[in-house]
Amino acid sequence: MTPNADHDPTGKGDRADATDATAPGSPDEHPAPTGTPSRSASDKGASDKAGESTLTVALALAANLGIAVAKIIAAVMTGSASMAAEAAHSVADTFNEVLLIVGLRRSERPADRAHPLGYGKERYIWTLLVAVAIFGMGGLFAFHQGYETLVGHPQEADPLAGYIVLGVSLVLESISWRQAFGQVRADARAERRPVIDHIRGTDDPTSVSVLLEDSAALAGLLIAFAGIGLHQLTGSALWDGLGSILIGVLLTAIALILGRINLNLLVGNQADPRVVQDVRDRLAAAPEVEWVVDIVTLTFGADQILVCARLDFRDDLGAADVERACVRMSHELRHAHEKINEVFLEPVPRDDPDLRRRVIGRYGIPLPQDSAGDPPPTSWK
Repeated sequence: MTPNADHDPTGKGDRADATDATAPGSPDEHPAPTGTPSRSASDKGASDKAGESTLTVALALAANLGIAVAKIIAAVMTGSASMAAEAAHSVADTFNEVLLIVGLRRSERPADRAHPLGYGKERYIWTLLVAVAIFGMGGLFAFHQGYETLVGHPQEADPLAGYIVLGVSLVLESISWRQAFGQVRADARAERRPVIDHIRGTDDPTSVSVLLEDSAALAGLLIAFAGIGLHQLTGSALWDGLGSILIGVLLTAIALILGRINLNLLVGNQADPRVVQDVRDRLAAAPEVEWVVDIVTLTFGADQILVCARLDFRDDLGAADVERACVRMSHELRHAHEKINEVFLEPVPRDDPDLRRRVIGRYGIPLPQDSAGDPPPTSWK
C-alpha cells in the first residue's frame, strides 16, 4: 500500500484551522468535494443506476443470443475457423450476460444477521466467473479452432453466408456497445473523472464487463472479416487460422483485464481517494477532535463504502460529549457521501504504542508522539 493512501499522519488541517471553522452541525458547512456525489442526489440515483445496469445487460443478452445462433449456422455452412471462433465467443457472451443478471439480483439483497454488510461483494464473484467463462468458453475454443485449421485440412465453402452474418452481427453488437458505453460514460461523468480512470477504479464492474465484452466482439468481428476475406483472396487457410488465434488472444486479454478488476474488488479496495481526503478533512475540522489518528476505508459492494476512523478527542470532553460527537460526525459523513453506508469511530490516544506500531506497519510513517497535548512538530503539520 502506498503511504498516506488512506491516512495522513501529518495531521494536515491542524487545530488552528479547525477552531476557526463553523461547527459542523449544518450539512452545507462542508460541500462535497469535486468529483464526489452528494447524498442530496438521493437514493433515487442508486436505483436508477441499478435499473440502467439491468437494461444494459438485458440488451446485450438479447443481441448475443441472436448473434450466437446465426454464427453457429454460418460456421457450419462455411467451415471457417474464424467464424467458429466468433460463434464460441457469442455463446460465451450469452452465458456471461446470464451470470451478470444473476449477480445483479443476488447482490441487491438487503443486509441480514448472517451478512451484516449485505451481499454487495457477491456481484464481484459472478463478474469474476464471467472472466473465467470468456477465457474457457471463448478463448480456448478459438485457439483450438485456429490450431486445427493451421495443421489440418480446412473445409472449403462459399463464404457469402459468413459475410452476411458478420455484417448483421456488427450492427447488433454496435447497438449493445452503444448502450454499454453510454452507461459507463454517464457513470464516469457522475464521478467527474475520465472513462479510463472510471473503468480502472469502478466499484460496479457490471456495465464495464458488458462494455469490454462488446468491444472485444466488435474487434473479433473485424478479425473474422479479415481472416475469411484473405482466405478467399489467397486461397490459403493460413489467414483463417491466424484470425481464429488472434480472436483467442483478444478474448484472453479481456478475461485478464476483467479478472484483475474483480480480484482487486474482492480483496478489498479503499474508497476513492477524493472521498477519503474529504472524510479526513471533515473529521479534522470537528471541534471535539484533537487529531485524526487513522482512517481505513473499504469498498464492500457497488456504491457501498465502510469508514473506520480512530480519533484523539479533547481531554476535557466527557463520555456523553464524545458519544454525541460520534453520532453527529457519522451522520454528516453519510449525508455528504451517498456511497458511505457504515461509519465506525473509535476514540484513541495517539501516543498508544501498539496503535503506533499498527500505523507504521500499514503506512510506513510513524505518528507524532504528543502525549502532553503540545502542538505537533512542524514536520507533522
